[in-house]
Amino acid sequence: MLYAATSAAEKRRVLRERLASGELLRFPGAFNPLSAKLIQRHGFEGVYISGAVLSADLGLPDIGLTTLTEVAGRGQQIARMTDLPALIDADTGFGEPMNVARTIQTLEDAGLAGMHIEDQVNPKRCGHLDGKSVVDLDTAVRRIRAAADARRDENFLVMARTDVRAIDGVDAAIDRAKALVDAGADAIFPEAMRTLEEFAAVRAAVDVPILANMTEFGKSELFTVDQLRDVGVNIVIWPVSLLRMAMGAASRALETLTDEGHLTSRLGEMQHRADLYDLVDYEQYTRFDQDVFTFQVER
Repeated sequence: MLYAATSAAEKRRVLRERLASGELLRFPGAFNPLSAKLIQRHGFEGVYISGAVLSADLGLPDIGLTTLTEVAGRGQQIARMTDLPALIDADTGFGEPMNVARTIQTLEDAGLAGMHIEDQVNPKRCGHLDGKSVVDLDTAVRRIRAAADARRDENFLVMARTDVRAIDGVDAAIDRAKALVDAGADAIFPEAMRTLEEFAAVRAAVDVPILANMTEFGKSELFTVDQLRDVGVNIVIWPVSLLRMAMGAASRALETLTDEGHLTSRLGEMQHRADLYDLVDYEQYTRFDQDVFTFQVER
């Protein structure tokens, strides 16, 4: 009832254990707490919380306009509703190394299992858009070192994202990834890789887990879980997919409402009230208070 039964510390421990096993973990992107519960119900291994989704949810572009307070608050709302570990996008860390340190501890307190910080220059942009700029290596290293030093739970995952591939090529991205691991990164997120061979090259170059971003309409081909597993990827995310599906469905519903004046023809596409009540575990609440759940939902 209310929130997940698994503690944040236990979620972090389990995530570390599963990453150490070498298996591939699937982290669909949750766009709200309810979708995180749905991800868990469908048997995935984790939940991803995208900075692009958080920005879009506020009606803003993904260019670093969100604040630490907004990101941590929404991250907490999502993470506490699922027993799965939640990995969150912390953009560039919300400032200089001291700000990065505060970011880490704030996200720890919010119940996240880990985060990633990127090496872009502010104002940042989506990793699959052209025209990105990255900070120099020393700045990128100091961000990661500050993050690793600031955490209080040793199992809190500090992941380094590098956007160098789109600027200087895959070899430069590998060199930077190695330096970020040396600085204390527990995992590497090589953004906008174009081929399986590039993922394999990063995998061979570092001895920490790597993440693949399978965002639609981007630079990377949409590889399958099996293809990514075969080249040694450890985490795969679909950061904006559920939001895109939901917004596409919402747009079609509004068009139907405009054209037909009702949504009868769309009922089969909707989540039934009974399924929603089941997902939020409505009946559990009656065990706490018999006056809450006193009805049956007809299908």
